[in-house]
This record gives sequence, structure tokens and C-alpha cells, in this order.
Amino acid sequence: MSIGNNHGKPSPNERMKGESNFLRGTIAEDLKNDVTGGFGPDNFQLIRFHGMYQQDDRDIRAERAKQKLEPLHNVMLRARLPGGIINPEQWLAIDKFADEYSLYGSIRLTTRQTFQFHGVLKPNIKLMHQTLNKVGIDSIATAGDVNRNVLCTSNPYQSELHQEAYEWAKKISEHLLPKTRAYAEIWLDGEKLETTDEEPILGEKYLPRKFKTTVAIPPQNDVDVHANDLSFIAIAENGKLVGFNVLVGGGLAMTHGDTETYPRKADNFGYIAKEDTLKVAEAVVTTQRDWGNRSQRKNAKTKYTLEAVGVDVFKAEVERRSGVSFAEAKPFEFTARGDRIGWVEGIDGKHHLTVFIENGRILDFDNATLKTGCAEIAKIHKGDFRLTANQNLIIAGVATEDKAAIEQLARQHGLLKDDVSAQQKASMACVSLPTCPLAMAEAERYLPEAVNRLEAILTKHGIAEEEIIFRITGCPNGCGRAMLAEIGLVGKGPGKYNLHLGGDYTGTRIPRMYKENISEDEIFADLDELVGRWATERNADERFGDFLIRVDVIKPVIDSARDFYD
Repeated sequence: MSIGNNHGKPSPNERMKGESNFLRGTIAEDLKNDVTGGFGPDNFQLIRFHGMYQQDDRDIRAERAKQKLEPLHNVMLRARLPGGIINPEQWLAIDKFADEYSLYGSIRLTTRQTFQFHGVLKPNIKLMHQTLNKVGIDSIATAGDVNRNVLCTSNPYQSELHQEAYEWAKKISEHLLPKTRAYAEIWLDGEKLETTDEEPILGEKYLPRKFKTTVAIPPQNDVDVHANDLSFIAIAENGKLVGFNVLVGGGLAMTHGDTETYPRKADNFGYIAKEDTLKVAEAVVTTQRDWGNRSQRKNAKTKYTLEAVGVDVFKAEVERRSGVSFAEAKPFEFTARGDRIGWVEGIDGKHHLTVFIENGRILDFDNATLKTGCAEIAKIHKGDFRLTANQNLIIAGVATEDKAAIEQLARQHGLLKDDVSAQQKASMACVSLPTCPLAMAEAERYLPEAVNRLEAILTKHGIAEEEIIFRITGCPNGCGRAMLAEIGLVGKGPGKYNLHLGGDYTGTRIPRMYKENISEDEIFADLDELVGRWATERNADERFGDFLIRVDVIKPVIDSARDFYD
């Protein structure tokens, strides 16, 4: 069965991948071209497989055009960091590089549980990869049509279970990586070999579209399992990992005005023993490789393949390829997905400090020297750092005798504050303008103002201590995971958003569009009215998204392939 070949003429990306000589293209030659700061059309796409996106500063694009200059081309790099764990030596290396070679000087924590460099100019790209390589980090397959950075629930309290789950996240990441030597040859001056590359899992044209994988430890859904193509839900007995429930086919991206695209929740295929994890992961990937739509990229993700062939058919093929039969899914429940800001003590006796990083942007600001503070902590910290999928930072594995020194530095540099509100902790945005070429509206830069306005509404109605899962994304691609929020704003144009309502607190329901293409003032006028009703009409402990559905403000999305646009 080769469903992926039955959709029509392959998309241009399929030609590009097939002619790339296993992701080499002419990137090495393009690097030497100092006439432009950018890459040629094919290489513009190919560098994504090496973990980079070509961008420019859109704030100054028009001014540069007036001066007859090309846009200020630069790259954003996303590191491969399974489970988001990084040691102090590595942190100091990325801090130094951001200082010396990034246009913006920042380290950006992302919803993919890793860090990004923004604003690296072409002459410094190779140095960037070599700097990371020296401390054991790479950016292989963090973008492009491959399995991307593997997420794992940040759960420092359940130390032993987290360690087991994290080890599986690393194994999955390594198992599904591209095998080509292109990355080492181009960026690390590796020996050029006659092309004997083989890609037994990904194939010579790689996957039809990007593929995202997570490992989640209930009751925390901090990795938002329904935003991902493949999720392994940890099942423990007596605190020990015994296996996983396997969820397939989640994804949030859509295209404005195209009802053939939609966000979708994942399906639970059932339970497997932990020993079968890699076989099942490989079988899901290869099935999507062979069956995914290679003609229409907008319909190429796993969620659309499941809709095209049927969940049962896809599941049966995974069983056939892996030789593993899914057992009945084990019971589990998600009760939260935010990060626990402040200190927690793990069952191993170590202490873990989670600090809130607004928008994940680690930089020295006038009122908080976050970047300096992280570096100072890294100089004395004996444990590790854990980046969360909510864009926060955990200073993990702190011995009791070191707690006071770590806390003193965190408070001194504004990393640990007592006045971070519940609503701030429950809010998130993608990077958006000025660097993302797809952004239609502000997200990261607008989030603080938007949160202030929402907090003012909560205070007005006497519920200032409450929080609502609130997310903003600058376009419909879903990087800010607004399609799993109780209130989701999706950028439509400058100052205009689609307002989505009715998601749930734990991330298991997709919100429906309430109003389209409305201004910021219109959004908060609507929210003022709806929050006011929630404050006076809700049941005990009833969350905002659940309330809106109960009182018929919005209908729940039950089957997004068929009812998302109703």
C-alpha cells in the first residue's frame, strides 16, 4: 500500500529533497557567497533540516529597501535538546555565543523545550555549529520534514520516573535522526565521503512534513500531547515505568480560509511495554513516510493521513510493521499543564527551582538581568538546567546546602519574584514579529500588554486570583499552541486576531473560533462580558472554557475534521 503516491504530482519540496544529495544541496558553496547574506531557494529550505530558518528583521525591512539594500538576512537556530536538559558548562557556552554573535543577544526558550539563537549572520553560522558541537549539542533535525526535538514532561519531583522517561526521549530522538553525514561535513568540517548515505527510517526524500514526538508523565500535560504527531504517555507501577499508551495524529497548524486544514487531537492507539517503544516509534514514522500526502504540503501531516485512511487502518499497519500488538489503553488522567514556579523537593532529596521566564526570552532588561543571572547561577550550579515546554527554566538537582546561594542569585537578577501572577504563568506566545517571516500579527511583544488587560478584567470582576489558559500566536501555524488554550488568539493581520474560545484547562479540547479578524479592543470587550458572566454564574471550581460550553456561549469541538468550522 503506497497511499502517499496516489495524491497527484509531488510538491516542489519533494523535488528539492530528492535532489539534495541527502540534505547537502549546495549549502557549502552558498556559505562562501558573500554577495548576499541569504541562501538560494533550495538551500533556504534545506538549512531547516540542519536546524535553521532564514529570517530577517522585519522592523527595518522597508528602511533597508529604501536604501536599496537587501533585507538583513540572518538565521534562527533551534538546538536539539531531548527532554530539555542542559548542563551548566553547555549553558555558559550558549550564553557567550549569544553575547558575541547574535544580533539580539538573547537566548530564547521555546515551546519545543529547547533554546533558539536569533539573528546570527552568515559569516558566523559555521562557528555557531562548531561552538555547540564542542559542548555536545547539535541542531540536527530540529526543523524540516523529519522527527523534531523530542519533548519530555519536566517532572523533577518524581525523580526516578522522570529519569526513565527522559532516557526514552533521548533514545527516540537518536533512533529517528537522519543518518546522513551532511551535518558533520558542512558545519563541522567532517570528512567528505562518497555518497553511501542510507535513510532506512526517513527515506531518501525524508518525511512528507514535519513530525513531532513527546513523552508525557501524567498527571502533567505540560508538553501538550495533542499538539504532536506521536506521544508516549508514561504508565508507572510503584513509581517505575512499565510502558506507554501511544497517541498518534495530533497537530495544531491550519491555514486561514482553508477548511481542509484544521487542528486535531491525537488518537489513543493503546498500550505497549516500554521495551517496544522504538519499534513502535519507527513503525509510526515509516507508515507516515509512505502514506503521507506528498502533493499538498498543507495536508501532509500525520493527522491528515489518519483522516484519509482511517485510524484503524493506520493502527493495523503500525502493528504489522512493528510486530507489536497494542493492548487496551491503560487509564491515566491529566490534571494540569503549567509549571510549578518556585522550589520543590524531589523524592531523591534534591531541590529544584522553577523560574518564570516571560515569553522564554532570556536577556538583560532594565528591571531584571535574566541573562546575567542565569550565567552566574551556571558558574556555581552542580546540577543541571531543564527547559520546559512552557518556556520556563528549572534549576534542577540543587543540594540542600546550595539552596540559599542559588535563591540569592535568582532573586538578585529578577529570575525569582514573588509577584508573578497566576495569569502570567498561564499565558504564552510564539516569537512572531519582528523575526518570523510567517507572522501576521504581534505575539511575544504583545503578550505582556494583553495579559495586563486580562488581569484587569479578572480584578474588575473580583476573581484576580484565578487564571485562564491564554495563548497568542502570530499566524495559524500553531507554534504558541493557541489551539489548546481556553482563550486563543490567532494572528490575522496587524492588530487583528481570530478569537478562539472553549478549550479546557488540561489541554484535551480544541477551542472553536468565536469571532474572526477582530481588533484588540473588541477582543477584550468580549472577554470582559464573558469573564463577568463566569465570575457570577459558574459552578464550584468550574474553569472558564468549561463554563463557556455549559452555558452555550460556544459549542465544543468534538471531531475537528468534521465540526471545527461549524
